[in-house]
Amino acid sequence: MNLIAVDGPGGAGKSTVSRKLAERLGWLHLDTGAYYRAATLAALRAGVDLEDEDEVLEVVKLLRLRQEHGLMLLNGEAVSEEIRSAEVTAAASTVAAHGRVRAVIVRQQRQWVAGQKQPVVVEGRDIGTVVFPAAELKIWLEASESERVRRRAEETGQPEEEVEGDLARRDHADASRAASPSRPAADAIRLDTTNLGVEAVVARIVQMLPVDEVFRPPV
Repeated sequence: MNLIAVDGPGGAGKSTVSRKLAERLGWLHLDTGAYYRAATLAALRAGVDLEDEDEVLEVVKLLRLRQEHGLMLLNGEAVSEEIRSAEVTAAASTVAAHGRVRAVIVRQQRQWVAGQKQPVVVEGRDIGTVVFPAAELKIWLEASESERVRRRAEETGQPEEEVEGDLARRDHADASRAASPSRPAADAIRLDTTNLGVEAVVARIVQMLPVDEVFRPPV
């Protein structure tokens, strides 16, 4: 096994679970959402109309996006903190809705994974359906709306009322976009994390793996 796909909506726990799972297994971790945030940052810096796919595409085609040592690099510049700004967060779903933009970014994500010697835990919203549909294990994390709102509010420091609206808008945008809508793969294992801590979720996923994967020596 060389790749585990972890998908799900915001607040379901996929980022924290994916990082912890990768640490537990000694695997690499790829946050595909960071690529879209970095592309959004670049488009904002360029001052293009984010609704105009052609304009955004011209910016994104010139970008070198990759992750190294847990950092998101945009043309070699570490932007991990800047891509978490409120401005980027609000605009990312608009950029991510453009099909041709997604195609460019997905190609870079696949190239990154192909260049690794270690197996990878990949997180996102369309990993099991589009980016790596042949992944040996596909996990879809979900949680109740109220729990997702609580977690995101705790993470960002925003009022729950504000977070609730943001999550609802993002859920609708992700599920209804024409290009790679966010949904569970037909063969994904769905895990409800509403009443589970991170370690419990990680433990459940580890139990799904063959013993030789769990105890595979590091490369």
